[in-house]
Amino acid sequence: MSPDWNPLLDPAPLPLEMGYRRLDDGTLHIATRTDMHGCTGAMLEWWFRWRCDTQKYIWWHPIDHISSEWAGDRSPDTHVGSEHIVVEKLTDVPDTNLPIQFRDPDEFFDAGRYRTAREQGDISCAVTGRTGIGHQPPRDSSGRVLGGRLLHIGRDTHWGMPLRSHFHLGTDLPDMGLSADEVEALVPLDLGLGLLEHAYNEFTFLSRILPGLYVAEHRDKVSPLAPW
Repeated sequence: MSPDWNPLLDPAPLPLEMGYRRLDDGTLHIATRTDMHGCTGAMLEWWFRWRCDTQKYIWWHPIDHISSEWAGDRSPDTHVGSEHIVVEKLTDVPDTNLPIQFRDPDEFFDAGRYRTAREQGDISCAVTGRTGIGHQPPRDSSGRVLGGRLLHIGRDTHWGMPLRSHFHLGTDLPDMGLSADEVEALVPLDLGLGLLEHAYNEFTFLSRILPGLYVAEHRDKVSPLAPW
């Protein structure tokens, strides 16, 4: 059973803002909070719509990121429907093949609460999806990737954007008949710890380049400010 994600829509501090916990069914819940100075939710959602190639993917995390490909919907107006097919390290975890299938936030949140949170400015961006291990992960009958969930939820402030990144590893495995011990063996703590550090580092790296890239790509709408 997945955690209740709706509290991510509230700016108030959560019991788990940075850390990890093993759930009773053997799955792992990992939380990372990154202060992205000078960034906005619009910038982050644009970054995922931009569908970065391998070169830009390495800019994003020059230590852990290795390769980047995309499949699915190529609409410039949304990242939902795209699949990001990557090879990356998770800090000390060796090279890992990961598919990230971006899904509509309504799959994770109460639709009414989500709309209200966006209208009130409690959140300014939501990048949500499913993930699995390997480039050919199990899928359900509608093509949804099985194995994990990821949610990146940001909120605009006067200094930039605090970003909450939450992951649930091993999701769906209990429903496939695996015991808690079997799920735990497939999602060891080392994987969760590596992901926690990796996520913090990658969004810290991204915060250093994202504002400039966003302005450069939108200079017809966002007037760049000359440093001199």
